[in-house]
Amino acid sequence: MPISEPKDLTVDFNFTEEQLMIQDVARRIAQEKIAPTAAEFDASGEFPSANIKILGENGLMGIEVPAEYGGAGMDPVAYVLAMIEIAEADCAHSTIMSVNNSLFCNGILKFGSEEQKQKYVRAIAEGEAVGAFALTEPQSGSDATAMRCKAVKRDDGRYVVNGKKSWITSGPVADYIVLFAQTDPSKGAKGITAFMVHTDREGFHRGKTEPKLGIRASATCEVEFTDYVVEPEEVLGQEGEGFKIAMGVLDAGRIGIASQAVGLGRAAYKAAVAYSRERKSFGQPIGSFQMIQAKIADMKCRLDAAELLTLRAGWAKAQAEKNGGRFSTEAAVAKLTASEAAMFITHAALQVHGGMGYSKEMPLERYFRDAKITEIYEGTSEIQRMVIARNETGLR
Repeated sequence: MPISEPKDLTVDFNFTEEQLMIQDVARRIAQEKIAPTAAEFDASGEFPSANIKILGENGLMGIEVPAEYGGAGMDPVAYVLAMIEIAEADCAHSTIMSVNNSLFCNGILKFGSEEQKQKYVRAIAEGEAVGAFALTEPQSGSDATAMRCKAVKRDDGRYVVNGKKSWITSGPVADYIVLFAQTDPSKGAKGITAFMVHTDREGFHRGKTEPKLGIRASATCEVEFTDYVVEPEEVLGQEGEGFKIAMGVLDAGRIGIASQAVGLGRAAYKAAVAYSRERKSFGQPIGSFQMIQAKIADMKCRLDAAELLTLRAGWAKAQAEKNGGRFSTEAAVAKLTASEAAMFITHAALQVHGGMGYSKEMPLERYFRDAKITEIYEGTSEIQRMVIARNETGLR
């Protein structure tokens, strides 16, 4: 099988005035509202409702959502820039922001009806509601086609849903959920359909909030459906299109997580550089020792590579929206590189801080805990490698 021809990946990183504006808005909110309270929310695990509403009021919960649906009407590069700023202040806030922007709004904008866009996207983009994305189940994570949640169509056109979904980000507080369920198990991936779920409706139940290692202010839980009824107009796209919708949405979601990893890595890197200048040992700053210098250099290289690849992925998504085509490889490369960079940088930064890095009095241990999830959700590092290799070789 022939090797794919290299793409023209010339990228213009001269940011527009609008992109810089949304970046500045995100930076201001991140530093003034989010950073001062991040440790408190991490300790309590409380969902930061007031801060999320502020993000919505300033266009950050619907950055790529057109203005006619209540969003900022920006492009994917603007989304990357804003996500990095929020994640640098706190990873949990950026997780909530990513789910609403990428996983919830993205699929509805592409596959939803005009009524669905006005009803669901506007509420999320304006910060009036919280959305979630329900694909994973207790027995099916990376293999989404193994889902057991079923939606049976009745003669009146309604669907009755029964089953469980797990690890649902924002599940404990979500007003609306994009749900994926089997409507024809005999067809495998082509038997999966996407639905819009109202969490205040009979038959919807929330499980306990998960006690997570990191991103603790981002509430996560299991949800269960017991004879939950979906109206015909609440089907997203067409019956049997669910898996296609999910995979397309995850491509966009991976750019969000890559951006999150870059912001988190940047925060840890800045902390390490500052500490290496201030902390003295044997009469001189520890940053003057070659061992520490090597760590700083390695962190810098991985951070810059991650940021550039993430910006490239955002640019590739924008090009795909204009010209058609996919950006799955660029998204997977960015997500894999950035998440592993975040894990490396937070580990190295904690080591630079020594015993102080291990203390909850400093944010390094939170950065370290938060970094791990970036290698897991929106597709594990192993799945990213599989996606990249399959796209490049054409082999399955």
